[in-house]
Amino acid sequence: MKKMFQISLFIAAAIVSTQVFSHHVLGRPAYSLNEDSNTPPSMNIEMQIGNYFVTAMVYPAFPKPKESGRINFYATHLDSGEPLNTGITFTVRDDSWFNSKEEKLGAQVLDDNVYRQGFMFSEEGDYIITAEFTVDGESYTIDFPMRVGDPFPIGPLGIAIAVIILLLIGVSVLQRKRLLRARIQGDRSSRAIDAEQRK
Repeated sequence: MKKMFQISLFIAAAIVSTQVFSHHVLGRPAYSLNEDSNTPPSMNIEMQIGNYFVTAMVYPAFPKPKESGRINFYATHLDSGEPLNTGITFTVRDDSWFNSKEEKLGAQVLDDNVYRQGFMFSEEGDYIITAEFTVDGESYTIDFPMRVGDPFPIGPLGIAIAVIILLLIGVSVLQRKRLLRARIQGDRSSRAIDAEQRK
């Protein structure tokens, strides 16, 4: 009886240990995984615009300068659920008040119900990606932000505001010192006048 228990325990352990060496992850073979498979996107935007429900995702999770990345763009009709099947143009611009220059990233067509647009940025910063398409004579424009790398937390506008605040603080400190000096000199002169009058 003891031997039967040991044999059944050995068989159960062998079955469990063979499952550990499986090369599938969530039903997908390991050799079909890529750098995007196990990492979440850096951004997942879902919105309704006109007659379409739009989803945009950016890979990899943390885009860096001089490294390639990808935007996955999905759009389906609200009533029919049919995927959008037209050309989409992707453009990019700096997310700053002083720079309104746009650059074209590319124009994409539907590929397996997804529009895929690659990108590579040379500098860190905050950017605005714009996806534009036209359906039945109606123009659609979707803007979404994207951060590349780890840019300086204060932009040019923040630096300008900080400089102005520091200048104002410096001027107020100088004014206080002048007022204090004027009071001290006024007190000295009034004491001197009082001393002369007493004589």
